[in-house]
Amino acid sequence: MKEFNKNNLSEDLSPYLYQHKDNPVNWQIWSNKTLEYAKKNQKPILLSVGYSSCHWCHVMAHESFDDLETAKIMNNNFVNIKVDREERPDIDFIFQSSFQLFNQSGGGWPLTMFLDENGVPFMGGTYFPKNSKHGLPSFKEVLGKVSEAYKIQRENILNQKDLIIKNLDLRKNSVLTQDLEPILDISINNLDELKGGYKGAPKFPTFNLYETLLYFFNKTKKEKYLTPINLIFKTLCSKGIYDHVEGGIARYTTDENWIIPHFEKMLYDNTQFILLLSKFCKINKENYYREKLEQTIEFLKKEFLNKEGFLGSALDADSDGVEGKYYVFSYEELKNIDQIDRYFDVQVNGNWENKIILVEKEKPTQEIIDKLLKIRSKRKKPFFDDKTQLDLNCLWISSLVVASDILPNNGYLKLAENFYSKIEKKYINNKIYHSYSKEFVFIEDYAFLINSLNDLYDKTMNFKYKNLAKKISEEALNIFYIKEKNIFQKSPKGSSDVFFKPIDIGDNTIPNGNAIMLINLVRLGMMKEAKQLSDSLNGYLNIYKTHMMTSLRALDYFNEIYAGKNCNEEGCKLDD
Repeated sequence: MKEFNKNNLSEDLSPYLYQHKDNPVNWQIWSNKTLEYAKKNQKPILLSVGYSSCHWCHVMAHESFDDLETAKIMNNNFVNIKVDREERPDIDFIFQSSFQLFNQSGGGWPLTMFLDENGVPFMGGTYFPKNSKHGLPSFKEVLGKVSEAYKIQRENILNQKDLIIKNLDLRKNSVLTQDLEPILDISINNLDELKGGYKGAPKFPTFNLYETLLYFFNKTKKEKYLTPINLIFKTLCSKGIYDHVEGGIARYTTDENWIIPHFEKMLYDNTQFILLLSKFCKINKENYYREKLEQTIEFLKKEFLNKEGFLGSALDADSDGVEGKYYVFSYEELKNIDQIDRYFDVQVNGNWENKIILVEKEKPTQEIIDKLLKIRSKRKKPFFDDKTQLDLNCLWISSLVVASDILPNNGYLKLAENFYSKIEKKYINNKIYHSYSKEFVFIEDYAFLINSLNDLYDKTMNFKYKNLAKKISEEALNIFYIKEKNIFQKSPKGSSDVFFKPIDIGDNTIPNGNAIMLINLVRLGMMKEAKQLSDSLNGYLNIYKTHMMTSLRALDYFNEIYAGKNCNEEGCKLDD
């Protein structure tokens, strides 16, 4: 018991968990051992899910998890568990889905969930402030009420498990969708025609939607698909979400004008940005976009490379405990740069908290960029989460392969092959796993690994890649595929440390693993397996529609190939 009466995060390899090793909270890692302890002691679980570069995770940690009084309440009444969402995306997915079930709204991070002693959720939220504000109760109030409710209603809460599982299970329609474009049109109608992205704030790039729009444009040449793509790239490349000094994009903006970012830079956003921008550059030949593409690739090569030679996960939003400090400028810093107001919107009072977030008016010269870099070089860089995630590094390989078509003289294809060689040596020749622990692997790791092999084969015609892609696809079918449902489970069929085995068919921060696997199977000519998966995804599509953008293009791609048409994963050739 003594081992649970202390903070046990100091030995964990996750940078996010390590950030919390000195909290006075008795944090535990997620494990069967921890769950058994909760069950034995009939104590509810407080589950906190986040990631190292999450700004509001830092805020809640400072306000509550570093607070002795709050920690005492947590330690006395709960078994407290910290989870890095990037290390355990299956746990994050299960409890984000639970949050949405309970609250009928989207989730986010930090995710704060209360589970019964068996690890089954019964209520939850996201960020809770230290003191009541903006209609939110204080975290201590929440802790007190949840603890009291659990003591009084424990039996009722424990009996909710079957109902919760029933509601988390995906629903399916036996009627198969035939025409996919009307579903895509629903999403188009929800877009902001003036500013890009979905209407309102916050604004996310939603790459899954735009890649699907690009696929259908390549297939149909309909302007209604291209117009939103033109707008989003004009916006992403010129507004505050893009780092005009070093390259790369932030996670999202808090405003509807794409000016005020949440400054953290995530690998999954930037690899998808590179991938989609490369495909867009095949249509739009302007040098402006090619230069943004090159700048972002070079930024990742320089700033995201970890000690293993792979790409890490994220750069923090904060430095010296201040959000955006590394990225913004004061008017005093900029006023003496000749012609700075020609290239950027520079105002005396700034455009965010008396500071200036750079918004491009005209593409700046290299001389201007060098002067901005000189200013920034004197600042402390944000924290770098250097953990390797297999799925994202494979997505990086695919993005480099496509970018090599646009920038053939930059050595990006060779770089992609070099990265793959490292992956082959570390993972394929030994064991395929997601991040730190070799115990955990997810369908996305397999899906994007196979996808990168298919991309390398298409570019090099080296059969080594294709043969290996087929072999690993067969392995994925054995490990993840649920024959009764004709769908891939998120985690391996034998895993046992969660109360619910999730099946994920919707896009999240990256394209959905089932949709990517459908594309993979078609590209490998495994049409029997592809047909079964296609029928299954079609059944879900009738209900979940706009959450399944990657599935739309995957299903259309399958349908066209199945009908004998000339297509690839980027689109189909029009009939003469």
